[in-house]
Amino acid sequence: MANSALDKLRAEALSLPEPERAELAHNLVASLDGPADADAQHAWDKEILRRLAEIESGNADLIDREEFRRRVLARLERT
Repeated sequence: MANSALDKLRAEALSLPEPERAELAHNLVASLDGPADADAQHAWDKEILRRLAEIESGNADLIDREEFRRRVLARLERT
């Protein structure tokens, strides 16, 4: 695509209302992904239910938001 065509398309896209820009951005990023894994949704549903059961049974080690934030920042500093 020639730069002028890309510039025109970019300008038009940026003039869209925010919800439409978000939808367009989502669609563009999704178009770069490979095919969806048919089993992924089922696997995530199963994992969510497992984690919820662990929390409800009292077997999960929960941390508060500040501790989570501290751990994430510590990991980011190591990379």
